[in-house]
Parts: sequence; structure tokens; C-alpha cells
Amino acid sequence: MRQVQYALSQRHRKKIEEPFGLAKNVGGMAQTMYRGVERVRSRFILTIAANNLARLPRLLTA
Repeated sequence: MRQVQYALSQRHRKKIEEPFGLAKNVGGMAQTMYRGVERVRSRFILTIAANNLARLPRLLTA
């Protein structure tokens, strides 16, 4: 039973961690250029929204 739960956990983890990795590598969020919580939050939301738009065709075909 534990192996099954661990496998499910790893699948869920990949779905969660992948967008954050892309935001850091591709979206420039590893070291932000902005100061202030609101500006960084806006940049993060924009980066994640772009990631979701890039994933949208794959999600629609699935």
C-alpha cells in the first residue's frame, strides 16, 4: 500500500513543482528584478498565467 501511495505522491509532486521550476528558469523568477511584494506578486502571476497558456493545448487534448 505504501508504494502505491508514494507513487501517487510523486505524480502530484511533479504537477506542483514543475511550474515553479519553469518560473525560475524560463520566467526569470530565480532572482526578481522588482522590489516590493505587489510587483513581485504581479510578475509571478503573469509568469504562471503564461505557463498555463502554454500548457492549455495539451490539457485540451487529454
